[in-house]
Amino acid sequence: MTEISMQRIAIIGCGTIGIAWAAYFLSRGLEVSAFDPSESARDDFPQRVAADMATLGVPWRQPEVCGTLADAVVQADLVVENAPESVELKRALFADIQELAPDTALIVSSTSSLKHSDIAVGVKAPSRIAIAHPFNPPHLVPLVELYGTNPEVVDRLVTFYRAIGKQPVVMRKEMVGHIANRLSSALWREALYLLQEGVASVEDIDTAVTAGPGMRWAIQGPFLTYHLGGGQGGIRHYLEHLGPSQQYRWSSLGEPVMDEALTAKVVEGVEQAARGRTLDELFTRRDAQLVAMQRSTTGTQRAKEVEA
Repeated sequence: MTEISMQRIAIIGCGTIGIAWAAYFLSRGLEVSAFDPSESARDDFPQRVAADMATLGVPWRQPEVCGTLADAVVQADLVVENAPESVELKRALFADIQELAPDTALIVSSTSSLKHSDIAVGVKAPSRIAIAHPFNPPHLVPLVELYGTNPEVVDRLVTFYRAIGKQPVVMRKEMVGHIANRLSSALWREALYLLQEGVASVEDIDTAVTAGPGMRWAIQGPFLTYHLGGGQGGIRHYLEHLGPSQQYRWSSLGEPVMDEALTAKVVEGVEQAARGRTLDELFTRRDAQLVAMQRSTTGTQRAKEVEA
């Protein structure tokens, strides 16, 4: 048994998330097998994994692309499911995986919104299935949100993801959308409302985030941010003196209506903000900046781990 307890990873679903996961696992020296019911997805998989590994700056390692689900999971220590967000599909897939994989294998779902109690149904060992939601793109963003019904399984997953350089968080209660997507959805909703009300352009709303609170959020979350916002009095001072102003702002937050007019505004505004850059150019720019940000914040994360 090495420091990384699970060495053989099966990727089920060879789309964007599965590709990124495969690249990351391979970059950490793990063995990866993969399956997708789409032949074209299987054919494209190695090349797309290679592109993500190049972004990580690591040497190319070949994943094993399998023609059947059974071949992909037969020796797996961990099965990572990346299928579409369908309750029925995931239930059937988990049942098949548990029949085909070793009894010792853990299964994790990359679902972005579905709950464990909805998808881990009709299987022989639901407690060996857990949510392990990555934040996109998984090979560059360290967050993994975990939820499971068996504390021992969750503890094993926390240890595993930490050992490969991820930053897992554990949900004490399951919730639609987990943690990060709910927070992101709240911000997105207000951004749409500001656009619908004509307060600012798409580009200026984005800049208001990236040049403002987004810079702080890359270092500290909302609670520690407001703790420092209270100056020498910290969070207690902030809540006592500025809590009412937060309540006032909450009461003015909007409920956008995603009608044709707002859709048109979003599309037009995004196209203007892109300034003629292609999606590939935007992906490349984003990924390069994420790599640089990861490098700059590594020391901060190590300090947190030492303090813990």
